[in-house]
Amino acid sequence: MTPHEQFVAFMTILRKEIKRYTRIWTQTLLPSAITMSLYFVIFGSLIGSRIGDMGGFTYMQFVVPGLIMMAIVTNSYSNVVSSFFGSKFNHSVEELLVSPTPNYVILMGYVLGGVSRGLLVAIIVTIVSLFFTQLHIHNIFVVVAIVLMTSTLFALAGFINAVYANSFDDISIVPTFVLTPLIYLGGVFYSMNLLPAFWAAVSKLNPLVYVVNAFRYGVLGVSDVSLPFAFGMITLFTVAAFAFSMHLLNSGKRLRQ
Repeated sequence: MTPHEQFVAFMTILRKEIKRYTRIWTQTLLPSAITMSLYFVIFGSLIGSRIGDMGGFTYMQFVVPGLIMMAIVTNSYSNVVSSFFGSKFNHSVEELLVSPTPNYVILMGYVLGGVSRGLLVAIIVTIVSLFFTQLHIHNIFVVVAIVLMTSTLFALAGFINAVYANSFDDISIVPTFVLTPLIYLGGVFYSMNLLPAFWAAVSKLNPLVYVVNAFRYGVLGVSDVSLPFAFGMITLFTVAAFAFSMHLLNSGKRLRQ
C-alpha cells in the first residue's frame, strides 16, 4: 500500500472507533462523569474534610489528578478491548487481516480510537472537577505528555486483553482482578509517603504509581517519585506493550474465534 492508502485505512479505522463510542455516549461518556462526581462528593467533600491537607493541598485537590487518570485508564482500556474483541467475535477482523493494510496501521487505528475516548473523558471529568475545587496547572507539557502516554499504554493493554479473550466474560476478568487493584493501589487516594518502606518499594512495581504521580506533578507540582524516572517507566511499559501487540498481530495465532 502507498502511504496515502495507509493513511486512508488508518483514518477509516479511527473514524469507525470514534463513531462507535460517540453513538452510544450515554453508555461510554456519561457514566464517567456521574461516577467521578460521586467520587468527588464522597472522597473529596465528605471524607476529605475530615482528613485535612495532604501533600500541602486540600484532600480534594490531591485526589482530583488521580481520579482524572483513573477515568482515562479505564476508558482507554475498555474502548479497545470491547471493540477489538467484538471484531474477533463477528469475524470482521479477518477482513482486515487478509487486506493489504499493514498490521501497525490496524493497531494504531484501534489504539488511537481508545486514546481519543480517554482524552474526551479527561476533558469531561476535569470540567466536572471544577465544580468541586480549583485546579491550577503547574506544567501543561507534563500534563499533556502523561495523558497521551497513559491513554496509549492502556489502549495497548486493552488490545492485548482482547486478543487473548475467548468470550465476553474474559474481557471483564482483567479490569476486575488486575486493573482495578492497580488503580486503587497506585496512589490515587493517598500519598506513597504514608506507606511503610517495604510496601512503598513493592508499589513501585505498579505502573499506575508513575502515571498518577507524574500527572499529579503536572497539575499540582508535587510527586512521590522522580519525574524523569516516572517518564522512563511509562515509556518502557508502553514500548513493551506495543512490541507485544505487534507480535500478536504478526503471528495471528489468537485472532480467529
